[in-house]
Amino acid sequence: MSIPTSIPMPADDAQGGVSEGGVHGLDDGQGAAGGPGLDEAGFETMRTDAVLTGRAMSSGEFLAGLIAHGQLETVGRPDRLARDLWPDADPVLVQEVWDRALAVGLHAGRRSVSPGLFRDELARVAGALSEAGFHAMGGSVARSRRLVVRGVSSHPVEGDGGAGC
Repeated sequence: MSIPTSIPMPADDAQGGVSEGGVHGLDDGQGAAGGPGLDEAGFETMRTDAVLTGRAMSSGEFLAGLIAHGQLETVGRPDRLARDLWPDADPVLVQEVWDRALAVGLHAGRRSVSPGLFRDELARVAGALSEAGFHAMGGSVARSRRLVVRGVSSHPVEGDGGAGC
């Protein structure tokens, strides 16, 4: 991976990251660590930013592939994908629904990998839903928790004794 030698500017910068004094943020335009324009801490921050941004972008591409996979798998055939555009609906509303559904789906997916680790959270959420009058949702979460707890052996001091809730 190549480490950038200049600090990227926002896309709306008309000068493309170059100011009167050279590359933005560097007095002499030098991007090397130890140069007069950038101290070691500044270089390390820039390097860390670049590496972590690269990782995030790679992960984003991976997730995009999984989402595309899920889109096809849930509609069955490629010729049905156009349905996901909802051409007769308000595109702003469609995007808001998409964003919310994606957030909920990713959250549920994370919990589904190791649900036993989240049994206390599931109990808390089930209780909060029921207390707020969302009894069907609270019951659904409590049922999922019971299924998880059956498969998890816990110590009696932890309250479940491995026998369910």
